[in-house]
Amino acid sequence: MEWRTAARLILQGSDTQAMAQAAQALAQQALQQAEPSLAELDTQAALATPSGFPGLPERPRLVPPQGLPRRSLHTAEGKAALMHAVAHIEMNAIRLALDAAWRFAGMPTAYYQDWLRIAGEEALHFQLVCGWLAQRGHAYGDFDAHHGLWDMVERTRDDVTARMALVPRTLEARGLDATPPMQQRLAVAGEADAVAVLDVILRDEVGHVAVGNHWYRWLCERQGLDPVSHYAHLCRVHRAPRLRGPFNRDARRQAGFSDAEMLALEAADAEVSVGGRRADG
Repeated sequence: MEWRTAARLILQGSDTQAMAQAAQALAQQALQQAEPSLAELDTQAALATPSGFPGLPERPRLVPPQGLPRRSLHTAEGKAALMHAVAHIEMNAIRLALDAAWRFAGMPTAYYQDWLRIAGEEALHFQLVCGWLAQRGHAYGDFDAHHGLWDMVERTRDDVTARMALVPRTLEARGLDATPPMQQRLAVAGEADAVAVLDVILRDEVGHVAVGNHWYRWLCERQGLDPVSHYAHLCRVHRAPRLRGPFNRDARRQAGFSDAEMLALEAADAEVSVGGRRADG
């Protein structure tokens, strides 16, 4: 089956463990085939969105972000809820990588291979977190979750440049900033195994954000767009969330953010501070 069709088919499923396994198998196939035939990869074909797409599991129950309760890491339930939130992020990351692979026609072969590889790595992350949860008597779906990451996938479904700008290098890049503080909290709570899982996720996410940066700049160059000013424009048009510091400068630089991009990010963050306090609370 052609890669993009296969990616779309995986997204129609509702069994999350089967999705993770299928994503890993497709990623392995894509990486082993250096020069795919047209039967395996028709990059020019516009594929239709199936009805009822994407498939969603019955659990977890999806609620607005403000509907998620705050839990203390001093309790076993609080630790499990935090790692369940990570599992949900990784499941959505599998979905967005597969969606980036099937939805946008006319990109170079390397683009599709990149996103299928990322889908496989996100599937590994999901399985690692699910393994941690299972050791503590929990499973994916035991806690409520929100659908914020997929909302931005939907908003950018008609523009590959916006997708690269606002999903991997905006929403996923937030993980570069948020993961080290999360690890510190879990370490204090005595969860060394969870910290180790997040080490793997953070290492790989640097590369995933770098892929987003690479293809965003490639698209901007092809269209004669300035990456910094066009990014600000896309944030306004698609109502991207305002990113808050502090930022993980080292990880972001490893992921390919330029000096100009970091300055713009930090300047935008400074605008929401008034007298040392954030204007938006």
